[in-house]
Amino acid sequence: MVSLSNASSLILVSINEIAKKKIPILVALDGGSGAGKSTLASMIEKRLNSVVVQSDDFFSAHIPDWEWDARSIPERLRDVLDWQRLRVEALEPLLANKTAKWHPFDFAAGLRSDGTYGMSEEYVEKKPAPVIILEGAYSASPSLSSLIDFKILIDVPIFERHQRLDKRESDKKFLQRWHILWDEVEEYYFSEVMPKSSFNLIVTVNNAID
Repeated sequence: MVSLSNASSLILVSINEIAKKKIPILVALDGGSGAGKSTLASMIEKRLNSVVVQSDDFFSAHIPDWEWDARSIPERLRDVLDWQRLRVEALEPLLANKTAKWHPFDFAAGLRSDGTYGMSEEYVEKKPAPVIILEGAYSASPSLSSLIDFKILIDVPIFERHQRLDKRESDKKFLQRWHILWDEVEEYYFSEVMPKSSFNLIVTVNNAID
């Protein structure tokens, strides 16, 4: 295991090697919830000419919360993000060296009466950079494989990740609901869809903070 600081250094070395061959490049920073992806992405962004896109911004907010229960684990994985909007509004413009703008889903506003989440009225705007970091669970998904140049897995034991989530989330009812819906999806994704052999780099992080 390595510290977050050492993890960011390892990742920077790998990214810089790839960036010598082509730019811009798209790097997927993937890992289970609570693995430290957001913190690492921020650390890398400060040390590298890069732009970070958070895949969580593209959560399928239009799907009513109760509908997730009726979907199988593969169906939840298939539908968890709006893959087309992520491509068209964020990744493709940045890869074309254009500014990207999108409305992120508004988690803070809570569920609406129909069980869906709304979208923020404020845009997220990102300027192009030589390195694009797509940060978030499922970011290395095969749905985006035609765009991704390098796939990184931030590997942290599940018990440690869940401890982090428990400390981070004050709404325990929400967290319990989240575990019911998404724990098995993450397990399926990282074992069946994107096992460790699917990644270009695996970084096992100690004392992660996400």
